[in-house]
Amino acid sequence: MLEPLYTAAEMREAEEAYPGYPETADELMERAGTAVALETMRAFPRARTFGVVCGGGSNGGDGRIAARVLREAGHVAEETDDPEGYDVVVDALFGTGFRGAPRAEAAGVIERINACGAPVVAVDLPSGVNATTGEVEGVAVEASLTVTFHGRKVGLVVAPGRFHAGRVVVAEIGLEPRETRAHRATDALLRAVPRRAPRDSKYTAGTVLVVGGSPGMTGAAVLTAMGALRADAGYVTLAVPRASLQVVESLALEPVKRAFDWETAADTIVADAGRAGAVALGPGLGREPAAQALVGELLLRLDGPVVVDADALFGLEPFARDAPTVLTPHAGELARLLDVDAAWVSAHRLEAAERCAERYAAVVLLKGADTVVQAPGAGPVVCDLGPPSLATAGSGDVLTGVIAAFLAKGLDAPEAAAAAAVAHGIAAASVPEQAGLLASDVAAALPGALS
Repeated sequence: MLEPLYTAAEMREAEEAYPGYPETADELMERAGTAVALETMRAFPRARTFGVVCGGGSNGGDGRIAARVLREAGHVAEETDDPEGYDVVVDALFGTGFRGAPRAEAAGVIERINACGAPVVAVDLPSGVNATTGEVEGVAVEASLTVTFHGRKVGLVVAPGRFHAGRVVVAEIGLEPRETRAHRATDALLRAVPRRAPRDSKYTAGTVLVVGGSPGMTGAAVLTAMGALRADAGYVTLAVPRASLQVVESLALEPVKRAFDWETAADTIVADAGRAGAVALGPGLGREPAAQALVGELLLRLDGPVVVDADALFGLEPFARDAPTVLTPHAGELARLLDVDAAWVSAHRLEAAERCAERYAAVVLLKGADTVVQAPGAGPVVCDLGPPSLATAGSGDVLTGVIAAFLAKGLDAPEAAAAAAVAHGIAAASVPEQAGLLASDVAAALPGALS
């Protein structure tokens, strides 16, 4: 259900475990370079001239073998530092051991590669990308295709590195699989989600309580409720401030509605939560002092699983809960939780998610093209199945509902968060018209994704 993602150290261990290593290292390099050449010819069948930019390490060795195999196939393939004028450029400058920012001379070569106007094939990963973290501290190659060996590297899946990789092909070179700390979620994860059985009722199929929907923001709470229902929850209650009740009644048919007054909100919600398998707290709740106070009190008093999203994250302080808790920030919200700049979060997504998980003792789902699910003390799970069209208002509210539904069905918090991100991404990708995708389209597509 989870695909291993390799760090530089884990990849080195896999190579060192190869029989006869290091004497047999040339065998691995021959397979790697040949794979690069074959995948390059397959991807660009009309290309005739190839400029191969090689570094001094094993990555450069892979590139030189690729050039030789291309020549043996009848093409012009030259090792060069000047990538201008070729049909395709092969980037074999840096490998998995690269960290930091390229030095001035190498940076100049990378800039020339990016400016050459030809498609670029990266060997193992684009030069300038940190294989272990996905971080990019200086200039990095913008590849059209990356041919990586044995398994995906973390840096090919986590932003900003993922944005440099283009299409990724994994080439087997004869290494044995190894345990990795980081993983990539696959659609097989949805097999863990319980389906309704013949003996289930609407109450045993998963009950969710959604708390939010202040005036002017009722849509967020409604989308969360519909996300939970479309993710196969059997019963959803939508608790909103009394001033929003009439609007919510007109927007959503299936959820049960509950109005609360701010003065007695906590007691009302705690009573309703006693019958719920999970609570989704925050969509459209507002950021007024009364709302922030309510969030703090509920996190202390609720004894079941809670998803903390949107406005409930605003001003959130560390809390102590024994029950499963999932925080669902985007980069800006996580930056506020850590008191750092949002740009830092975007540049250090794994570190940011891990810091947040440890600080709040909760599972953190950091939204993005590479949604990161991080539990305290565990390795990250990266969910990258969502299309760019998911960058639309309300899609995160739907995701919160899906997480709550999966928690209510009995999944543990990390699994519920990762499975929800997978279902959310598959649902969005299944909508025929990607331009103008609405959050409600994603909710409507969830049953098909789960099937």
